[in-house]
Amino acid sequence: MSTNNNSVAIATRRQMLQTTSFGFGFLALQSLCQQAVAAAPAASATAGITTSVPRARRVIFLCMSGGPAQMDTFDYKPQTGKKKHAGSVFDFSQHGENGIWVSELLPETARHIDRMCIINGMHADTGNHAQSFLQLHTGERLRKRPSMGSWISYGLGTENENLPGFISLNASKPSVYSSSFLPTEFEGTPIGTNGEDMSQATIRDIASQHLPHSARRQQIDFVQAMNRQHATGRVDQSNLNGVIESMELAFRMQSSAPDLLDLSNETEATLQRYRVGKKLSVGTCRPTDFGRQCLLARRFAEAGVRFIEVNHGGWDQHKNHRRDLKANCETIDAPIAALLEDLAARGMLEDTLLVWGGEFGRPGLVPDNGKDETGHNHRGFTFWLAGGGVKAGYVHGRTDDTGSRAVEGKVHFRDLHATVLHALGLDANQMTYQHAGRAHRLTGPEGGQVIHDLFA
Repeated sequence: MSTNNNSVAIATRRQMLQTTSFGFGFLALQSLCQQAVAAAPAASATAGITTSVPRARRVIFLCMSGGPAQMDTFDYKPQTGKKKHAGSVFDFSQHGENGIWVSELLPETARHIDRMCIINGMHADTGNHAQSFLQLHTGERLRKRPSMGSWISYGLGTENENLPGFISLNASKPSVYSSSFLPTEFEGTPIGTNGEDMSQATIRDIASQHLPHSARRQQIDFVQAMNRQHATGRVDQSNLNGVIESMELAFRMQSSAPDLLDLSNETEATLQRYRVGKKLSVGTCRPTDFGRQCLLARRFAEAGVRFIEVNHGGWDQHKNHRRDLKANCETIDAPIAALLEDLAARGMLEDTLLVWGGEFGRPGLVPDNGKDETGHNHRGFTFWLAGGGVKAGYVHGRTDDTGSRAVEGKVHFRDLHATVLHALGLDANQMTYQHAGRAHRLTGPEGGQVIHDLFA
């Protein structure tokens, strides 16, 4: 029986590979293509994005949930005039070449002040915890959106194909590491959630010793071939492709992640410097083993993870301000100093951007009035940066004499996002993703301004 060219179904090379031998040939081709994409500088993700010369290759975000009191940490507000007013209730002293004021509560961090860039002009849109915390992470106060770590993973890809591009330590909410409408391979990998013992926390379901490596490879090849066969011909494969990519990554992680989580090869001196295992629990201060998180962050950064979030909650000290703030600062002080010290010693501080801060700050206390209670202050608070090409030993912005609002060098969360992405060579206002009929970006419809004064 004769047929013409229009009626003959001619199988393409891709279709043949997909349908022959359960798709193993197609799987191999797909793997080669993925390796080629990984070798390129995230070309598929950054198409159409205006980039600058990157100063940093990775970010460590030290997230202090609850609202650190800026006037008792880095924004010194001494008493002026005859009448007592809201201000700092702990002693401050000057440190570093430029005499930057740092609270007595942070003596170890103060030793590294010449490596830090203090931003005293931060402000946000709301003093509500949930909304401001979401805006800090995603740029959006109300709706689910991709987190900053997911946007960075989307824009830059990964430096280590055997590890996630984005890891969140001691996360309390999925919004911290959600990829939302971005492809699921850019979602953060949580290690430890909701106060889990960090010494026991791990990346779940990656350890497997019941079969030799070759047998496990055959096993996942077979499963993935069926997955890809299932995806053939489907209109929207994004979610399914994300699952497939996640399974491949999980398999590769079996050879890398367990060793990174194992601190037994660290010296006792290193464990002491980071205060690993110290779990201070006083008032709102939570026993999160913050030192272990910081040490893991250093190890993941060394291994090529693009974005690492380190979380410490409990900064919402409405009552017993002095006691609880002292405990929180004692928890984070030495570990952060050790992290800064190690990154500098390894030559990594130059291309690692550290970001420290919370969803807002707190109003000051009036000394000697007998009260020890604070509230929320989104109109003026403090962040600090270090490494990644920012100015070292520098203070940007200012709040008024009572620390109630930013009055100079104001930096909104949108500006912070734009600045962080700029340090990585990305234009936050140009990096978009089409979803639900429009282009979305981390900096939202308003956009963000890169604060160029923060860079050396």
